[in-house]
Amino acid sequence: MIPPAAPKPAAPAQRRSIALFGGTFAPIHAGHIAVAQAAQRRFHLDAIHFIPSSRPPHKSQRELTPFVHRYTMVALACAEHVGFLPSLAEAPGPQPHVFYSIDTVRKYRREHPDDHIYFILGADQFLEFPTWKSYEQLLDSCDFIVASRPGFRLDALRLIVPPEKLGRSPAHDQHKIVLRKSVVHLLTTVASHVSSTEVRERLQQKKGIHGLVPSRVEEYILGQALYR
Repeated sequence: MIPPAAPKPAAPAQRRSIALFGGTFAPIHAGHIAVAQAAQRRFHLDAIHFIPSSRPPHKSQRELTPFVHRYTMVALACAEHVGFLPSLAEAPGPQPHVFYSIDTVRKYRREHPDDHIYFILGADQFLEFPTWKSYEQLLDSCDFIVASRPGFRLDALRLIVPPEKLGRSPAHDQHKIVLRKSVVHLLTTVASHVSSTEVRERLQQKKGIHGLVPSRVEEYILGQALYR
């Protein structure tokens, strides 16, 4: 009798590259999509998780569009792009809860322990990093993709990083800062002047927003009479 063949060892899980793109997304607009597409191309990202925050620490709750609308708009925008995923990681729960980026990154770390995690944000947001909760721990927790604006220099980002967090050897790439436990990448291949504030103001002034937001998002905003 021939003994049964030994089962083949399971192949190791392939390491994926995923990015977290958080914000209020009130509403998500063409600039957000352009940044995500540029990051996806440059870093060969398998997935970008768009994370609308129900209670961000730097925004008044009274200023925010209801979460259900913001999440729906993000989901509509993501539906048009492969690898773009709407996330409920910072959805409201039964108790009021302020969401901090460090906690969200740690949550993803637990859920995706083998993946390479990036955090996407704008240059102006990175300059405010010292005001973020546990920002030094956040710098250690993942790599960063910082979307720059025209004329922005990497030196400005380097000034925000505590000296003890800098890597021992300097990066040879002029668009990269090597830290001891992570890397900060400057994304210079995209420039967009669209802002959520501009979209809301145009709607309040009864002006069109065609081209400023994804087409499905425009239909939703007009259908729900948002920002009027």
